[in-house]
Amino acid sequence: MTPAFILVRPQMGENIGAAARAMLNFGLDRMRVVAPRDGWPNERAVALASGAGRVLDAAMVRETLEETCADLNYVFATTARPRDLTKTVMTPERAMEHARALAADGQKVGVMFGPERAGLENEDVIRADAIITVPVNPDFPSLNLAQCVLLVAYEWGRQTSDVPPEVAELAGARWAEGAEVDRLRDRLFAALEDRRFFWPEAKAASMRANLENLLRRLPLTETDTRTLHGVIRHLAERRPEE
Repeated sequence: MTPAFILVRPQMGENIGAAARAMLNFGLDRMRVVAPRDGWPNERAVALASGAGRVLDAAMVRETLEETCADLNYVFATTARPRDLTKTVMTPERAMEHARALAADGQKVGVMFGPERAGLENEDVIRADAIITVPVNPDFPSLNLAQCVLLVAYEWGRQTSDVPPEVAELAGARWAEGAEVDRLRDRLFAALEDRRFFWPEAKAASMRANLENLLRRLPLTETDTRTLHGVIRHLAERRPEE
């Protein structure tokens, strides 16, 4: 089960709507709202939610934090301020890693976000099992409500996604095979030999090794090798003025 994101006494409907969008971007749709200042439903929240209106439609709205957290087994509180409370403090990455483990064990997890003006009160944080603090500029640690929601939601989505951290867009090509790189190397070396590039002789072997290492280090596609064959052929052609 995905964690519930709890907006505690939010003041602006726009931020509630933006938070809903941020949540749905990363597959989260369990919003809980505690004592919204401007009441509920909120037209400005709906306007800002755009395509994430279903998150608002299904939101749990309660007047107290106690009611809101009654069914949760583990709650995080997001805050940047020191609280003089003995609590485990986690980064969003570590917190969502822990949240995922708790959810896999069948536990219900919540993440509290405070009101825009001053964040969570100490009484709110006391209800939490752990604190999430985003590692931001210590001289300017304040985050907009929706920004904070986005950062935590991103970490949840990133850790539950099968998307690899890096991919190469081949644009219809394929990776070059070893034999294709071998042929390119041989043609390049032959063209350079013809121009007496490998000189002095004492350094020729290391020059060849460096060039081949360069070719092997590049992530060449078969299209790249064909292009480079054409470049070598063109450069090897003797011009009339030579």
